[in-house]
Amino acid sequence: MESESRARRMWRALEPLHAVTYFAPEAREAAEGLGLRGFWRGYFGQRAAPLGAAPAEVVTALFYNFAPGFVARSVPQIWSVAPPERLLEARLAAVDTALRRSLDVDAPEVAEAADLARTAAASVSTAGRALAAANAALPWPDAPHLVLWHAQTILREQRGDGHVAALVGADIDPCEALVVFAAAQDIDPERLRERRGWTAEEWAAAQDRLARRGLVGGGRLTPAGWTLSTDVEARTDTLADRAWQALGDARSARLQELAGPLVARILAAGDFMADNPMGMRPLVAG
Repeated sequence: MESESRARRMWRALEPLHAVTYFAPEAREAAEGLGLRGFWRGYFGQRAAPLGAAPAEVVTALFYNFAPGFVARSVPQIWSVAPPERLLEARLAAVDTALRRSLDVDAPEVAEAADLARTAAASVSTAGRALAAANAALPWPDAPHLVLWHAQTILREQRGDGHVAALVGADIDPCEALVVFAAAQDIDPERLRERRGWTAEEWAAAQDRLARRGLVGGGRLTPAGWTLSTDVEARTDTLADRAWQALGDARSARLQELAGPLVARILAAGDFMADNPMGMRPLVAG
């Protein structure tokens, strides 16, 4: 079995530090307190807020794998209920409260991890990476636990932007990407389809397009499909590895070591969705 790349290992080590943005109860309460009812309105509002009051077309393009109509049910109406600047303030306050609940935010390990993560995040190029650039343009928080969260937010959006670039380069459209991903990761395709807002007809059409290219057959990836999926994931990792090249092996390993106990506490607090649509298993979960 091929060893896991450094970039993928670091993503798995750190991603739950960002995921509290959506899955911690404080985040949901913050969105509802601004008048955004339901998980998805809060999700789109809090994740897209760094872009400003972006139209649905822009959010759909950058988030990539959501159905356009699904996004349009929330965007741009959310901006008239909760302007982006208010959402940014609310999400930072919610993350602050959530992390203070689950972590000892004054521990020296948090400050050390924050310094390392900030160094990695500050080293990456955001050229062609709109979501990473939008978050990188925000002011850095002062508290170490929020610096750590903000750094991981930049890093994970930079990784996501690179993943979109890899998919576009492979000529895989948003719905097709999910069909391939569900098959490669053995994720229930119906749940993934529903969570991203595609109709059964749109999903079937994507399967047909992939079948005509010889990438899927009988609901499974063909050898060519597996090659394409592996290449896209490898390209994603390569594009995300620049931050860890800049940090270096020793400091990257140290950050991974420091993040383990922090992420374990976030998982124990229930602030990460184990059955997530990314198919991501936190590193400390094995």
